[in-house]
Amino acid sequence: MPLVRIDVTEGRNEEDLRVLMDTVQECVVSAFEVPERDRYQIVTEHKPGRMVLLDTGLGFERTDDAIAIQVFTSPRATVMKKTFCELMAEKLHANCGLDPKDLLISIMTNTDVDWSFAHGEIQYLNGKL
Repeated sequence: MPLVRIDVTEGRNEEDLRVLMDTVQECVVSAFEVPERDRYQIVTEHKPGRMVLLDTGLGFERTDDAIAIQVFTSPRATVMKKTFCELMAEKLHANCGLDPKDLLISIMTNTDVDWSFAHGEIQYLNGKL
């Protein structure tokens, strides 16, 4: 049930965004071993210059195609997180032409009681999940 926020600069067409979203979901399912229908994605498009994603001193320059991915998820093993990051770089390059240096990923962990899927209920507390 990861919730994935995808931040991009304006300019991608609908098909490009769909391929991006599908590729991200493929990586989520594969790395985190979740069902295909555990798909929660939010794409936000920003005006040029509204995303500042520097290199943290690693010595590379990003292009205007850079994207930021934030994943909110229940606890995952380190190996799953590592696999996810590697798959994202590989698959987004293959499917979307994204240079791996243009990919920023942040994974935030929460617990089952931090999720309400509908009706203002915490389904993991009331036994529905």
